[in-house]
Amino acid sequence: RPDLAGHITWAEAGHGHRLLALPSRERLERVLRYMLDEREFLSPHGLRSLSQVHRERPFVLALDGQEYGVHYTPAESDTGLFGGNSNWRGPIWFPLNYLVVEALERYHHFYGDSVRVECPVGSGRLATLGDVAHELCRRLANLFVPDASGRRPCHGADPRFRDDAHWRDLLRFSEYFCGDTGRGLGASFQGWTTLAIRCFEDVARTGV
Repeated sequence: RPDLAGHITWAEAGHGHRLLALPSRERLERVLRYMLDEREFLSPHGLRSLSQVHRERPFVLALDGQEYGVHYTPAESDTGLFGGNSNWRGPIWFPLNYLVVEALERYHHFYGDSVRVECPVGSGRLATLGDVAHELCRRLANLFVPDASGRRPCHGADPRFRDDAHWRDLLRFSEYFCGDTGRGLGASFQGWTTLAIRCFEDVARTGV
């Protein structure tokens, strides 16, 4: 289907590579303007699963006399949907963030340093797509890094993980994390959150 292939494959003159992807360069740059905006998806600890602008401006659908809404919910679910113990309307999830990091690295391999975007939006700092991937890894890794008071964002306000010598070096790989504070939520030990190790490696390799 040449009519479809023209919308999902891109060639860049000079290096002979071909990229298979849905967004063109221009569309990718437009998506990143929202994704890297700290007023929208970008949090201090990674990408939120829903923009926080929907805290004040929820998406509402009127259908057959009923109204259905989706609003930003950064932590535990406030509905019984999907059993009530899972929430993709605001929290930070490692599978989503990992896929974005990998995609940005592949885009950077294709475009090189020719694509630079503002990161975060409004900062005036331009970054390559590889730099953006690293910045996301850094923010995700910081979920588990103690601050000056010894508190790790992933442990929330639980004093045991800060003050108790038997607890403070223990890490939980929570299922997902609060989009506002980074507090770990859901299952305490979720396999996919060990993707954080990839982020630790990236930070250790660059030293930043």
